[in-house]
Amino acid sequence: MALYAVPTQTPLQVPMPMSETTIEPLLEVSGLAAWYGAAQILFGVELDVRRGEVVALMGRNGAGKSTTLKAIMGMIAKRKGRISFMGKDLSRAAPHEAAAAGLGYVPEDRRIFTDLTVMENLEVGRQPSRAWPSGGLAPVWTPERLFDLFPNLGEMPDRPGGRMSGGEQQMLAVARTLMGNPYLVLLDEPSEGVAPVIVEQMAHMILELKEQGVSILLSEQNMHFAELVSDRAYVLERGEIRYEGSMEALAANEDVRRAYLSV
Repeated sequence: MALYAVPTQTPLQVPMPMSETTIEPLLEVSGLAAWYGAAQILFGVELDVRRGEVVALMGRNGAGKSTTLKAIMGMIAKRKGRISFMGKDLSRAAPHEAAAAGLGYVPEDRRIFTDLTVMENLEVGRQPSRAWPSGGLAPVWTPERLFDLFPNLGEMPDRPGGRMSGGEQQMLAVARTLMGNPYLVLLDEPSEGVAPVIVEQMAHMILELKEQGVSILLSEQNMHFAELVSDRAYVLERGEIRYEGSMEALAANEDVRRAYLSV
């Protein structure tokens, strides 16, 4: 693959199997730009996520991964571009409107309510069940199902969030988002700063969600973790998509990994 022969703003293309390319994306992002004040962080980001697919958004610190997720969710005031989700235009939507449409978001800093118990945090995230446009119920999440997915939480339903470890808080943040019964989850750095056993549980959780038909756009630096759970990957560098392709192709492409992912 000719990495350096491709123009700066043109991502490397890896052909996808026909069965995947014919599935209409749940989320389509095109020409996404975003600013913090006068500083432009994203430059024409384009990506898509299909039903039941895990897509990794990879890059070094400061590449723009978290900003991309925040911009999709409507958490950055100054943005432009097109964001289409489940056929709805979310380009100008506020975060609560994106959430009501079935887009879930788990921030890197978790933002659980530290004074509320595990059960109370879960209740805060509760939304009605959803149906796919083509018919049939989307996955419905209850505390009982989530405790099966995260046994640690099931052992501490009455514990305040402020008395939990960082890994337990990460689990709770994911579980609270799932109580909204989202079609797609934006998951920001789930393996960052947590113990290996929690990382393993996070990987299991992501694969379980995929099996249930939930889609995930995953911001991640950990190549091994991303490789375990992801179908496809986009690589960001300085706010631009520099590569896109299957996760398998990225893992095998040493040039891309050295250029955009190595420290």
